[in-house]
Parts: sequence; C-alpha cells; structure tokens
Amino acid sequence: MKFSIYIIIFLLIFKPALPVLNYMLNREAIVKEYCQNIQKPELNCNGKCHLKAELAKASADNTPYSAEKKIHTEETVLFFTDIPLFTPAKQFWYVLRNKAVYYSNLYALLNTTAVFHPPVF
Repeated sequence: MKFSIYIIIFLLIFKPALPVLNYMLNREAIVKEYCQNIQKPELNCNGKCHLKAELAKASADNTPYSAEKKIHTEETVLFFTDIPLFTPAKQFWYVLRNKAVYYSNLYALLNTTAVFHPPVF
C-alpha cells in the first residue's frame, strides 16, 4: 500500500519529465513515426520537433486554473454617509491650559523604632 502511494507521488512530481524520458527511450520509433523534418536531414532534428510539441502540451496541462479563469466582481454602493471632520472646540484647549495639576501623595510610612517582642511567661 505504501509503495503504491510512493509510486503515485513520484509520478505526479516527475510528470513534466515523462515526455523527455519517453523521447530518450523511444528515439528511433519517434523519428520514424512522428518526426516532421524527416525530409530535411541537414536540420538534425532526430525527433526533437515531436519532443518540443509534447513538452508544450505538458506545460499547457500544468497551467494553474486561476490563470485561465478571471473572476469579475462588481461593487454596489448601498448607501453613502458623509463623515464630518472632527474639530475640537477652542474652549477645550483653554480649559486644559488653565487647569492646575495637583499631586497628592497618599503614601505614609510608619517609622517605628520599637521591635516587637513576644510576652515572656
């Protein structure tokens, strides 16, 4: 079971390289059957034209779906509210300037020098 899953994952990863592997293994058959430039031996094609077509087909299959489909959205404005700018009143600034800030220290320290001694019985 694990081995078959590994084989499937391996094939999915190396799927783009399968046409190259097929070309390397079956070069003579591809030259005889599929070569488009067999009448022009000076090009030294040897089936590379078929390999190029197969690689183009494989890369076309690997294009992401999001590149093909464009989602068209349209926004509809339901309502529009004018937001007024916040300008503080001038009196607010004057109140802050005239207000005195008082600091009150509510902490008191009990300074005792006597040490507590328990009663002796």
